[in-house]
Amino acid sequence: MSGDPSVDAAVISSSVPLVAVAADRLNLEAGRELARSLGLAFLGPGVAAQNMTPFVLNLSGDGLALLSSEGHFGAIVCDFTGGRMRHRYHHGGGVGQAIARAVGIKHTSELRIADLTAGLGEDAFVLAGLGARVVMVERHPVVAALLEDGLRRARQESQNTGLRAAVERMSLVAADARIWLATGDQPDVICLDPMFPERHKSALVRKEMQALQRLVGADHDGDELLELALERAQYRVVVKRARHAPPLAGREPTFAVTGKTTRFDVYALRKLPGPIE
Repeated sequence: MSGDPSVDAAVISSSVPLVAVAADRLNLEAGRELARSLGLAFLGPGVAAQNMTPFVLNLSGDGLALLSSEGHFGAIVCDFTGGRMRHRYHHGGGVGQAIARAVGIKHTSELRIADLTAGLGEDAFVLAGLGARVVMVERHPVVAALLEDGLRRARQESQNTGLRAAVERMSLVAADARIWLATGDQPDVICLDPMFPERHKSALVRKEMQALQRLVGADHDGDELLELALERAQYRVVVKRARHAPPLAGREPTFAVTGKTTRFDVYALRKLPGPIE
């Protein structure tokens, strides 16, 4: 524990050893509460994070952002109403997108989908924008906090009724997907995007995504998660993979939808229901 009185007494938990929380002067108390809830150190005003932690979860009037104390990447935020996600919502290709075809949105847009490795929610947002109801399950507390903040801001700030409706079809569960699967209901479709160490080396991966991979680490239980998903899904399990990666757990899919850099392996369990009139 630091002897600096401007560093909160909260101790960085073993599950999130790389992150401390900071806040601007208008959000100090909220920042301290966030640090306590996550079990992280809080950096008071004027405290430099260099040499203390590589990541800073910063709370400001603009929301929550994951920053690099070393300046290695730009701010990582969950933004459902601007930037990449807004562009993909308007110009992504609708039901023709690979993930939509893999999930089966073309057959019915009213699917109940569980994204068990939600990340920053981009795929979940695409599916919700096409009419599905999506539960995002995220076990890493920092990533879950970014997701929760993104949902909150989108519900408060979005002036676009379509975007707001998409966000309203999304919900967040901050939990280990294995536990959630054992206690939750049975979604129509379950999506997985396990993170693997070899993806760190790809030149196609953005610096921000590399940073998230460093923070979250590899999903060593991906094989187990696939088996559980196959037991709980009603109609399909969809696994997102690098285009040339082997199938998860060595299990060949029913079919695959392949894009330029990614592949969606589809494990069809039974026929999807038709559109609900």
